[in-house]
Parts: sequence; structure tokens; C-alpha cells
Amino acid sequence: MSRVRGRRFLPPLFLFVATSTGCDVATDAATRLASDIEAGAGRLGTEAGARFGIQHRTPSKPDECAGPYAVQLDKVGALIIWCKDAAGRTVSSHSTSYHARFVDTPQTFNLEKPAGSTLTIDLERRDGRAVVTDVR
Repeated sequence: MSRVRGRRFLPPLFLFVATSTGCDVATDAATRLASDIEAGAGRLGTEAGARFGIQHRTPSKPDECAGPYAVQLDKVGALIIWCKDAAGRTVSSHSTSYHARFVDTPQTFNLEKPAGSTLTIDLERRDGRAVVTDVR
């Protein structure tokens, strides 16, 4: 820190970091879905064969992804959401791999969802890990 006329001066970057740490870090559709997956994996029982269904309502924020959308959960660890307009054209896309810390995805799931519809992700405990068994 530097001093300005006998007072401590905090650089603007420090102030930004210090004031932004309380903000919602899940800022896009993919990151919010990944957070739901993390929570669902935490609720999944620890015994082999335990099952849990995650219900994710999209759009999960007002005025974001208000039309139809497409979701891909990839076996290499990618999660991608494409938000579309009424004509089916992509207007934005969001991606993350954060969820891969908590679940395995043994196959790639691709699906199209109508506007406002709920996404369901089924998890099962296999060999000590949470595994995505279905996305609908």
C-alpha cells in the first residue's frame, strides 16, 4: 500500500476484489447448473446404487435464456448451454467444466428443451463416485 498525505491508499484493484467477493459467482446459466450438480452430488447417498434427481428450472435468472435452449453434458467434462430465440437461433452460449469435480459423465448427453421447461439430471453412486445416468 502507498500513502497519500498521511493516509493509506488502497489500489483500485484491491477495492474491486474486496468488494466483489460477496457477489454471486454463479453468473451464467452453465455455472448455475454446475452449482446445482455440485449440490445434487452432495445430496446423493454414499452407498453404491444411491440415486438422486436434480431439477434445474431454466431460465434460472429473469431475462436470461428465456426461449428454448440446448444442453450438452460431455463425457470429457464439458457442460454447455445454448440459449435460443423463438426461431431456434442461438443468442448466447455458456460453458463450464466445474461440475466434473463432483460427477462423472460416462456418455455425452445432448438435448433440446422448450422455453421455460425443467431440466432433470439423474445421478447414481457407482464405485464411490456420483455418475450422471440420464439427462432429460
